[in-house]
Order: sequence, then C-alpha cells, then structure tokens
Amino acid sequence: MTASSYTPIPSPRGIPFLGNIYDIDSNFPFYSIEQLAEQYGPIYRLTAFGTSTVYISSHDLVDEACNESRFQKALSGFLKELRNCVHDGLFTAEYPGDENWAIAHRILVPILGPLSVHKMFDDMYDIATQLVMKWARQGPKVPIAVAEDFTRLTLDTLVLCTMGTRFNSFYLEHMHPFTGAMGGWLKASADRSLRPALLNYLPFGENGKYWKHIAHIKKVAEDLINNRRENPDDKKDLLNALISGKDPKTREGLSDESTLDNLITFLTAGHETTARLLSFLFYFLLKNPSAYKKAQGEVDTVVGRRKISIEDLPKLPYINAVLRETLRLKPSVVLMSLKPHPQNCEDPVTLGNGKYALRKGDTIAILLTRSHRDPEVYGPDAEEFKPERMLDENFEKLPNNAWKPFGNGTRACIGRSFSWQEAMITITISLQNFNFQLDDPGYTLDVNKSRTVKPMDFRMRAILRDGIKASTLGAVLNRSEASVDVSRETIRDGEEDSVSKLRDRGLSKRVSIFFGSNMGTCEAFSRRLADDAGRHGYVAEIDSLDSAVQKIPKSTPVIFITSSYEGQPPDNAAHFFEWLSGLKSNELEGVSYAVFGCGHHDWQATFHKVPKIVDCLLGEHGATRLCEIGLADAANSDMFTDFDHWCESGFWPAIFSNFGGQPKSVSQPKSALQVEVASNMRAATLGLQLQEGSVVQNRLLTQPNVPAKRLVRFKLQPDTTYRCGDYLTILPINPSDVVRRAIRRFGLPWDAVLQIRRPEGSNPPPTIPLDRPVSAFDLFSTYVELSQPASKRDLNVLAEAASPDSGAQAELHSLASSPTRFTNEIINNRVSPLDLLWRYPTINLPIEDFLMMLPPMRMRQYSISSSPLVNPSECTITFSVFNVPALPGPSSNNEQRDEERLMGVASTYLSNLKPGDRAHISIRPSKSGFKPPIELKTPMVMACAGSGLAPFRSFIMERAEKIRGRHASFSKDKVLADIEKPAKAILYVGCRTKGKDDIHATELAEWERLGAVDVRWAYSRPEDGRRGQHIQDLMLADKKEVAKLIKSDARIYICGSTGVANTVRSAFKEIYLAQRREAFLGESWEDIEDKDTAAEKFFERLKAQHRFATDVFT
Repeated sequence: MTASSYTPIPSPRGIPFLGNIYDIDSNFPFYSIEQLAEQYGPIYRLTAFGTSTVYISSHDLVDEACNESRFQKALSGFLKELRNCVHDGLFTAEYPGDENWAIAHRILVPILGPLSVHKMFDDMYDIATQLVMKWARQGPKVPIAVAEDFTRLTLDTLVLCTMGTRFNSFYLEHMHPFTGAMGGWLKASADRSLRPALLNYLPFGENGKYWKHIAHIKKVAEDLINNRRENPDDKKDLLNALISGKDPKTREGLSDESTLDNLITFLTAGHETTARLLSFLFYFLLKNPSAYKKAQGEVDTVVGRRKISIEDLPKLPYINAVLRETLRLKPSVVLMSLKPHPQNCEDPVTLGNGKYALRKGDTIAILLTRSHRDPEVYGPDAEEFKPERMLDENFEKLPNNAWKPFGNGTRACIGRSFSWQEAMITITISLQNFNFQLDDPGYTLDVNKSRTVKPMDFRMRAILRDGIKASTLGAVLNRSEASVDVSRETIRDGEEDSVSKLRDRGLSKRVSIFFGSNMGTCEAFSRRLADDAGRHGYVAEIDSLDSAVQKIPKSTPVIFITSSYEGQPPDNAAHFFEWLSGLKSNELEGVSYAVFGCGHHDWQATFHKVPKIVDCLLGEHGATRLCEIGLADAANSDMFTDFDHWCESGFWPAIFSNFGGQPKSVSQPKSALQVEVASNMRAATLGLQLQEGSVVQNRLLTQPNVPAKRLVRFKLQPDTTYRCGDYLTILPINPSDVVRRAIRRFGLPWDAVLQIRRPEGSNPPPTIPLDRPVSAFDLFSTYVELSQPASKRDLNVLAEAASPDSGAQAELHSLASSPTRFTNEIINNRVSPLDLLWRYPTINLPIEDFLMMLPPMRMRQYSISSSPLVNPSECTITFSVFNVPALPGPSSNNEQRDEERLMGVASTYLSNLKPGDRAHISIRPSKSGFKPPIELKTPMVMACAGSGLAPFRSFIMERAEKIRGRHASFSKDKVLADIEKPAKAILYVGCRTKGKDDIHATELAEWERLGAVDVRWAYSRPEDGRRGQHIQDLMLADKKEVAKLIKSDARIYICGSTGVANTVRSAFKEIYLAQRREAFLGESWEDIEDKDTAAEKFFERLKAQHRFATDVFT
C-alpha cells in the first residue's frame, strides 16, 4: 500500500521542534492526555522534541497492540527517568536486552505466587488490625486522611511480609521518610520526562532535590539489605530471594546493584499501587450506597463477627468484583507504552487492521483509563461504578484485553496476588467493624499529580458497628467465634455514657435530629429545631442521616429531616436510605420518630419521594410514628413557615405527650446568641469549605428591553476537573444595598464589629462565627439570607417585639393568621424580616433575635455551559438575572423596598462580578444522567428555552471539539471518506425575539456549519410579523423526523422551567402516540387501552435506557 492509502492519524497542530508540548498541562499531564482522547478520538499522535507517540484508547486497537508477537513493552520518558534510580529493575528493564530482568523474574515469581502469598495472611492481618484500631481509637468525629492511612498500611504490610521488617508507621506521628522521598522522586521523574533532556543535567535546585530523593531511597534499601546480611535467617521471603536466590535456568544470582534496584522497585510499586487501589475503592463505595451495602452484607454473611480467615477470601465474590471494577475505572497504571517487536517484519507497522501506519520510532501509549471505559465493551453506562459487571460470570465473558490493570503478557505485574490478598483483607476487616461516611458529603473526586495518582483531600469517618467500643475491639478482632453478648453489653455502656453526660449538665431529656441536605436547607431546619429544643428543656444531638445507620436511638425521640434530589437522597443520606431500604423485620422496634421532608413540585414524579419512603419504612420495621409527616414545597418559598407550623402543631405536642416538657411562649423568646458591639475594627472570616474561582469574563448576552441573561467565565483551581452536564455551585453575597439597610436599621456604625458568644446549653447556628470578632458588614453579607421571605413564626416574634404599637401588633398577627394575606402579601412579594423591620419602625427586636431568625446563606446551583475540551481550567455558566417589579404592598414612609423591585440574591451577585474578582464555588457532578453521549454516533434531541440552553451549549461545544479533533490531519478530500459522520443532533431553542435574546446564536451557527448540531429557533415574539411559536410547535411540525431519531436510539434532553418541561414532554407524548398509531415504532396500537399509561411506560423505558433526562429549574 502507498502512504496515501493509509488513514492519517489525527494530531493537534504543533509548532516546529517543540511539537505539542503546549497541548499538555505539565502540572497534570494525564488529564490533558485524556481530554485529547475525548477530542481526537480513539487514536491520535503527539510529538515533543522530535519524539512521536501514538495514543490509543479503544478496545479494538488495544487488543491489537497487546499481541506480543507484534509489540513489546517500551520505556516511556517517565520510565527512562526512573532508571536513574532503579536501572534495569523489573519494571524499568529494556527487555529483550537487559538480561538481568529475566534472571530476577525467574527468581522472584515463585516468591510472589498464590501459595506463597497465602502464607503471608497472618502478617497482613496483623497490620490491618493496626489500621482499624487506629480508626477506632480516634473516634467517629475525626476525619481519616484516606490515602495517607492506606499508604501506611501497604508500606508496613510490604516490608513485614516480604522483608521481615516493621516500619511501625501507625505508631509514628508522621509518615515514614521513605514515602516522602519516593513521592518526590516519582513526581520529579514525571516532570523531567516532559522537559528537554539538556535541562535535566543543569545545576537547578529541582535537579538537586531529585538526586537527594534518590540517595535517600537507596539508603533505606541498603539498610534493609545490610541488616538481613548481618542478621541472616532462613525465611523464604522476597528479601532473601533477592540477596541469595539463584536463577533456576542459569544458576546465577543477582548482582548487588540488581538486588538494590529490584528492592527499591518493590518498595515503591509494591505499596503505592495498592494504597491507590484502596483509596479509590472506598471513594467509589461511599459514593454508591447500593454497592456499599452489598459489600458489607457479604462480609456479614460470610464472616459475621468472628476473626477473618484465609478460607473466607474466596467466598467473597462481590468484594472481588468491587476490586475489579475499581481497577477498571482507576487502573493502577494509567498508561502502558509499547513499540514494535524486533521480530515484527511489517513495513510499515500498522494498527486498526491496516488502517493506520506507524512511523519509524513511534511509541504506542495505551490509555487504560479510556480503554477500560469503552462503551462498545462495557455499554452506555461504562463511566459508572457497577461491580455487578465484574462478577465472575460476567468477567469471564469480557473480550480479550478489555481489562488490563496489571500490564500485559510477560511484563505484567508479578505482585498481583500479593496486592489482591492484602486489599481483600483490608476491605473485609474494615467493613466488618465500621460504618463509613464521607467527611464532606459533597466531596467529588480530585486527584493529585503523582504518577500513580491518588484521591486528593479525600477524607472519611469511621463509626464502630454494633455498639462495639475501641476498648473491646482488640478482643473482637481476635476471637474465633461471634459473641452477641459483647455487642449488647457495649451498646448498654454507650447509652449509659450518653445519659451520664446529660445528668452532668443538669438535664434528663434529649432529642436526636438527623438531617439529609445538599444545599443547607434541611440542616438549617435541624439547627432551628435544636434551638427550640433547648427552650423546651431538651438537649438536641444533631448529625447527618448517614450517621444513623445501625445507630438510631431507642430511648429518645428521633426526628429525620431530609429532602429529595431528582428522586434520590441527599449526599449525606444515601447510605442511611440504602440501609433502611434493606431492613427485613422489626429491627426498629422501640424507636419513636417523626419525619419532615422538603421538595420541589416541579419534579412531579419524585416530589417528596425520599422523606415519604423514609417515613413509611421506619413504620414498617417497627418504629412508632409520633406524628404525621411534615412536608414543605420549595416552589412556594414558604418552607420555614411550613416547618414552624408542623413543629408547633404536630411534632412538639407529640413530644410533650409522650416524653414530657413544656411548650414555649412566643412572647418571651430566649436567644441562643449573645452579641457585643465594637468599632474601629474590620474582619472578614468566612470559614467555608469551598474553592475560590477567579472571574475571567462577565458578559451580557441580551439586548435592552428583554430579561437580562449573562455569561460568567471562571478560572478554576489547579486539579479541579469537570464534565459536561455537571453543575457549578456558587455561594453568593447579599446585595450591598440590602446589607446597608440591615446595618442602618440596627443603628450600627459603618465599621461595627460584632462579638457573638454561645450561652451555655444553647445551639446557635454553626454558620455564624462564634467567640471571635466579625464585622457587621461581613456577617450580614456572607453568613445569612437577608432576603428570605418571613415565616409565620417570624411575624409572631416581630409582633411581640412591637408591643408598644398595638396597630403594628394587630397587623402582624393578622398577616400570620390569615393564609390568604400571608401568601399574597408576604410570600408572593418576598417580604423579608428586614423589610418588616423597616415597614414597622416601632418593632424593637434585639439583633441577636434577628440573627436567629435568618437562615444561613445557601449555595446556588447552575448548569455549566462550557466543555473542558476547550479549556479544562475554565468553566462558564449562563443564567437569567432575576430583577422584576415587586407586587403592590404597604411600605413605610421611612424607606421603600429597593425601589419596589425583587432581585435574586445569586443572580444579582453574579451580575456584579468583575474580571479579577474571586468567588466561592465548587463543582457538583450530575447524578441524573443529564450528560451527553460518549460517542458521536449517538443521535440527540435537545429542547430548552431561555437560559435552559446552558447545558446544551456545553454538550454542543464538546461535540464540535470532537468533530474538529477527528478532522485533524485530514485533507478535505479524505474527510467524508474516512471519518464517520456524526449522528443527527437537533436542538430546539425557545426565546422571544431574534437578535435580542437568542443567546449564543453566533456560536451555535458556527457549530451548525461544522455539523455538530441542527439548531431550530422558536421565537415567541418575532418582529417580522410572523406568528409566534414555541419549541413544542416546532417539534410537532417535525414529528416524523423526531420519531425516526427516537427509533434510532436517540437520547432526549429537556432543560428549562416547569412549564417548558411539561409542554415539551407533552409534545413527545403526542409524537409517540401518533407514530405508534401508525406502528412506526414497531408496536401494536390495538393493544393499547390507556394511552396515557402507554406513554408513561414509554418514558420510563427511555429513562431505564439512559435515553431521557430532564433538568428543571425554577
């Protein structure tokens, strides 16, 4: 074949000599490589300083490259840099060529075979018990640095089992010095591989540190070798094999240098990769409660409460599958480098069954993180964590080379059995004795920059199961039979401890409050209820719902406050929900409970789903319901009034009736805060666990006289990643005008500083800075919601504070007691407590009571409207600015309500951001399936209106970048012939008027010319005299085309308000029924009796196939 007969390998455009070095982020190269695979497809080429590497990421290409008769392992630039320390060790040898590799391989393989590893069980179990004892002793409130503790575990296990030495890392305050030197060596080797070789030999400080790391590593290894030589024993371990083992083929032993090199190789790879595996595994389990429950249930069934034995491990198939699935998504080594085998006589050497020709000297790099997620092998849910796909019967059906976490062929990892057994023991003993929670329920996976890559800042908490205490865990770990009596005794001890603490405080009653909350509302309700509890003589204990797993108190009243998110429990309630759903009988007999739920009626199918199920399941499993479930609808903006009413009319009367206590008097509120005012000092203390993003751009997208829509572009923190379909959460700041109104109303000086203290026995909001100075401006700006509509309880408190003014009192009580007036005059007009303070100047409310009235500042969530393929370090949001006239209502002569306009707190805050400003933000992954398809060959139908275009902008931007990437390196003549044409993607967009609010129209037109999308605009207020249209009108006009796409497995997406979602859904329903009537979709119309039911089943089937997703907002 001639050169022109081969399909060119796509490649980003480089620059002379330097090649593509600027296409790779030197701080995070692997993320860049993955993003390029997304953009350019399953094969692409990068060059740097004259060296060419071809990256492949589809299973068919990987399967071909793993043919050892055609290709062999190549040393990447990274491995070549590692040779500065370990030379021709097992992992870095150039073989054929470095014959030391063959000798070492034959000597060491028997030492790490399955039978030899089985004999290491006791030592592995010993170190694992040290880990769980540490977790038990530090208690459930102390966050566990997951990657660090698993590194201690795996390093100590390795040196004990294979070298007969104890590093005792769990008894040291800091990590063993070897780990720091090793990390520095790996990181520096990766960095050096991205630089011209000449720079690595210059006397820079970084190069000096590199060689110091290597010297320290060698010193540790030399000490281990010398100690064994000075104190010999006949143990058949790895260290003895390295020192004195003989090759069964040549009868040669290893040289001193080779012994040192391979010991360092094992010290590094032997613990680092297993620590990484365990860290990711626990992250995936905690983010997937169903898998967590199955894994823990398997341990309970097989092992129970007795000591684990080696015979138990083969009886744990689900945990085995969890390990496999973790390694599929996060393989121990992310890249595997190959080159043509010396005996390969092809000219040129090709890939893709002769489709792509390699150049002389090309290296092939297999991107395992992508090939392990090939949807052709693993299906459309390849990105999801599903251990079931890795159970033995499914695992054995995988095609060859679809799962390669341990390398390929003769150069595969020889320590696999060691790592696997160690991981199985660790998982089993951990799940046997603890329930785990994410320390931050909103944590999303972030990774560090070392070659092996571990979760960064990942922390969890460990809660001992079955009431066991740390003082008795040691006996539990070593007993041969289960002992129910021990568990029961320790449970009684735990309850007595709690009662004793209450008696010490002069109290005898308590209430337990468990909340599930992502955005902070349910947590605010919990704090509000806890404050009320103190006034009734109760001490409230507050924690997340996940902390209640297997630990629901039976001696005190319990309240569960939770919301639903797209029909799913909040992040910090998912494990509780999974556990509760799996109870079998009356396990909760003796529990007295109440449930309050939050939701939004826009999600009709899942409205209040989670709290209602929780309420039902608690009763089904023996718990006693104290009162009827309370429910609040976020769409009414009156959740706090609903909550207060439920507490006063349902919850507290039930508590008083069953457990005693006295109702509080509204007229004599006792604040949970004490406030002192100081001046001449300014402090800004946020105390927030969010990242900072820098504003790059803030652009108005619309013309005058139409509702404003804007785009804000943020620069993200290094290592922050996102995907299309994800959300950006924003912590806003109250408008400065509103903040100044609050300061003026309480007569504070402009530089007032507040000192807020916690009276003994109170439960003030944790979001307010306590016992330290904070400026009034900072407090009112950052920590509280000043514009939240007043609740009925707020109105009653304000009425009592207006006692000298009988007219104001009567008016406020009237507003609180009349549902119609309250809704029309307070809720619909969003009248806040601050507005009422200005409306009625005679109200004399202390500032501390005002603060207790205000909910904490909530995060707001926006769909990301950009693709990381364009710039992974930046993201944009596209949003509507809420600024509308207020409804008519009475106002004070002293001050009008901000010129009678209602402004959204978050959209106003975002609108006023300037380039260079910094905002508190975080990435929240989408869990609803609202993500674009992985492959271009999947058709799409998208429908939106207004700022609902935001996520689709990101979808189409990513699609366009993928198309550009596939076109790279092709001539115009070759494009149509050799590039698969992307499937049809229709976007229906609704707006008012062309040229005024058709946001992102220019970009969409460009992407349309590229073939990424077919945009169809619906103008409701056209200026050319045509009749106005809405998106459903266009869809019905295109019904045959839409039906054809549905039949072709198109994915359907809807984004917009409730009204948009309902009308678009109705249009799809009409299209479905019309085409089914014609048997267009292959079903019999005569069999349908209930058309609505048939349509609902149609939508449910699409959802089950991940083909129908909605994102509805208010």
